[in-house]
Amino acid sequence: MQNFKESMFRLIIETSTNLPPDVRRALKWAQEREDAKSQSGFALQTIAINTDMACDHSGPICQDTGMPTFEIKTPVGANQMVMRKQIEEAIVEATKQGKLRPNTVDSLTGKNSGNNIGVGAPVVHFEQWEKDEIEVKLLLKGGGCENKNIQYSVPCELPNLGRADRNLEGVRKCILHAVWQAQGQGCSVGAVGVAVGGDRASGYAFAKQQLFRVLDDINPNPELAKLESTILEQANTLGIGTMGFGGRATLIGCKIGAYHRLPASFFVSVAYDCWAFRRLGVVIDASNGTIKRWLYRDETPAIRMAKETALPLTGREIRLSTPLGESQARSLKVGDVVLLNGLMHMGRDVLHHHLMTHDSPVNLDGGIIYHCGPVALKSGDKWTMNAAGPTTSIREEPYQGDIIRKFRVRGVIGKGGMGAKTLAAMKEVGCVYFSAIGGAAQYYSECIEEVEGMDFPEFGIPEAMWHVRVKDFPVIVTMDSHGNSLHADVENASAVELAKLAQQVF
Repeated sequence: MQNFKESMFRLIIETSTNLPPDVRRALKWAQEREDAKSQSGFALQTIAINTDMACDHSGPICQDTGMPTFEIKTPVGANQMVMRKQIEEAIVEATKQGKLRPNTVDSLTGKNSGNNIGVGAPVVHFEQWEKDEIEVKLLLKGGGCENKNIQYSVPCELPNLGRADRNLEGVRKCILHAVWQAQGQGCSVGAVGVAVGGDRASGYAFAKQQLFRVLDDINPNPELAKLESTILEQANTLGIGTMGFGGRATLIGCKIGAYHRLPASFFVSVAYDCWAFRRLGVVIDASNGTIKRWLYRDETPAIRMAKETALPLTGREIRLSTPLGESQARSLKVGDVVLLNGLMHMGRDVLHHHLMTHDSPVNLDGGIIYHCGPVALKSGDKWTMNAAGPTTSIREEPYQGDIIRKFRVRGVIGKGGMGAKTLAAMKEVGCVYFSAIGGAAQYYSECIEEVEGMDFPEFGIPEAMWHVRVKDFPVIVTMDSHGNSLHADVENASAVELAKLAQQVF
């Protein structure tokens, strides 16, 4: 199969850069439900523009290209060892070209391999079948939504929903709770794959396998088909909305499968996926490794997502340049749309932990920290950003308040919001939290005029401290220095709606 590696390379690139038609249709449906002038409408417009840009530029839709998961069916006698080796070689090349972010980190040393290859990475599952061709499906699921996966052992008590029993009504409550607890941290509007039964390990694996189904299929099991439809309808009454901003669209898909289980165990496993639902597949000629046909693709051209190539401005946007003064930060309030200009600094988990006990290599007084692990490419001595959307901010909650106080930071950018400790520091110091649109990696990379420098290369590209100059970088204030938090408000309001659904029996 002399062409198999090239076929896998093409599959990786297309999966990372081009959303399949079923996902595009689902996002169009979400757009039609929302008021274009609302915060969720703003987010969906950004998502639409970003989706088109990624396809046009062949750039990663989201900078977090996840842990590649391959599901492969092969004829009897196919050499799976050679196939795995060529898949790894294709991943290394795709990483080198900036189609994948180097995401594989040694759990013991914290060292990034730099090429997405390591023990257990990528994830490759082989299965034999009787056909004489090879089927390869690929899912790229980022860490933000992976962190919102959840598993329930029923019977159990669920906040706002009460007891979940060992029946489909109990399963319904578990799934609704899984959607609610994700809020905007998993980049809603999202989709869930669900496994009923199995053991703990097989349940999670089977839940992720449900994400290989198309969003608009119908479950062959009538009871599960009804439950999928019910969840989709009820989840969209919670008011969580895109990116957790509040709104009418929260979920674009629910796919459920069932395994046999042990008498003593009843697990409900939920795999949450974001709006950047990157899943494609190919059928391969087993004799030479060439692509015979693509899976998940319609015969018609891809739906264009956006009416405009740029966000339409209302004239009410606030333009600010860094560094920010305390009075500027305190003048902002939840709901303000801001266009940021000037220098800001990217940093995530490793950097925040480091800054707790070390000085910053640059002056952060009045500065803005952007929670972002980019896809960055180097040519000569110059770095460029190939993808630069926000990461989930809540991971920095143990550190962020202390860093705001220590360095007098005036702004933090991320997605999904932060907690009470950070909000208290913002109120004390005069700092705000700006929400960027999760997954919109191409859109935000276009706002970066220049990479001025980078510190801590030993942390790896996603975790290094990057210094970038931006122009009209659009964000929404969702936590201000007066103690207000849109994220807390939406979580509380959606909890009330969740409690109402507890009274509806499946």
